[in-house]
Amino acid sequence: MLWATASVVALAFLVALEIAARRYDLPGPIVHQAREVVLRPASGPLLYASMALMMVVLTWRQRFISAGIAVGIDIVFALVRWPLGAEQGYGNGALWVVIGWAVIAVARRTGPERIFLLKGVGLGLLLVAGRKTGDTWLLITSKTRPEVLDQYVATADHALGNPSWWVGRLVNATGPIGANVLDWVYVKLAVAAVVFAVYQLRHVAAERRFPGHHLVRTFLVIGLLGPGIYMIFPVVGPIFAYGADGGHWAVANLWPDTSPSLTTPQHMPFDEITPRNCMPSLHTAWAVAIFLHSRKGPRLLRLGGTIWLIATLSATLGFGYHYGVDLVAGVVFTLTIEAALRALDRGWDRAGVVLVAYGATVFTAFLISYRYLSMEMATYPWVFGPLLIVAMSSVIYLYLRTTKAWDAKPAPTRQPNQRFELV
Repeated sequence: MLWATASVVALAFLVALEIAARRYDLPGPIVHQAREVVLRPASGPLLYASMALMMVVLTWRQRFISAGIAVGIDIVFALVRWPLGAEQGYGNGALWVVIGWAVIAVARRTGPERIFLLKGVGLGLLLVAGRKTGDTWLLITSKTRPEVLDQYVATADHALGNPSWWVGRLVNATGPIGANVLDWVYVKLAVAAVVFAVYQLRHVAAERRFPGHHLVRTFLVIGLLGPGIYMIFPVVGPIFAYGADGGHWAVANLWPDTSPSLTTPQHMPFDEITPRNCMPSLHTAWAVAIFLHSRKGPRLLRLGGTIWLIATLSATLGFGYHYGVDLVAGVVFTLTIEAALRALDRGWDRAGVVLVAYGATVFTAFLISYRYLSMEMATYPWVFGPLLIVAMSSVIYLYLRTTKAWDAKPAPTRQPNQRFELV
């Protein structure tokens, strides 16, 4: 019943988003995904990553066969596109394999085996659907929010010393090598997440069950809630609002060479193309989630999680996609979601309720402060700057203290009729 309910809710949400996109003459997530069965995929690595997630429920023999079939299908597509002069790409084969296992689960499996295989297929498709849903959300934000709050956020960012400006100058000083490395890290975040998730789920096939909590759950919830906040707090980022990429919509061409002067902020109109996807920084949120879930892995995985977090923070600021206060909010946003999911898995207790409530309160206070106290924050940076860092640090401290206590004490045993797994 739980899985049936979750499936119905997910399908209803996708249909609703498809209808909403159609109102603005845009293809929705369902149409986007259906096209990639035949047409050139937008992201081949993402489709292969989704197939890798799906394969955690397969045996090694089935994995090798599936990978071979996926590559073979992509080769056939490439040979067909070549004489037609169509743009080359890959990933169709991976999507076909995932769909093929869904058909096998329904037609050739029964009972627990069918459910187990469908969970794996669902996990892979959720990753792709999450990406397509996010893309549609971003398009809708640009169409439905004609005015943005960048002037308020840029003013509040004075409390942190306008980090996007000085990190932007630092990235420019590194030349094309530094910029290309950071750009690769920024773009491949979802693929990196799959690497960490596959490690977490490496024993699924042998144990015939999924763990109660893992990285993919956190990623999906972040991606679901984040765009909703974009609708409430639309911000385009310094490279658009204060840089050359904003064209005539920008306040001025200041980023990253000249910090914005301190003036009374106001709503500013912007184009209907640029997504309002800054507050909070979801790239920061996802990178923090990867960092958290890498802590219990081997040394190489922990090192990778740390490097990916540092590189992502550098890219989000250095490319002018986010303000410093976006990143502070993104950290608190992630820790609150991660705490809620862990509490849901082990059973809610007083510590979990306090942690989630406190994180949500701090995050809300950040948004209210950025909007209504931005001038005060910029006027008294030596007061509000440390306050922002202390507030974020307090959430980090409470999260570490609470989760350490959880890890030291096993979760309460669920009764058989209460037990469930949520992928």
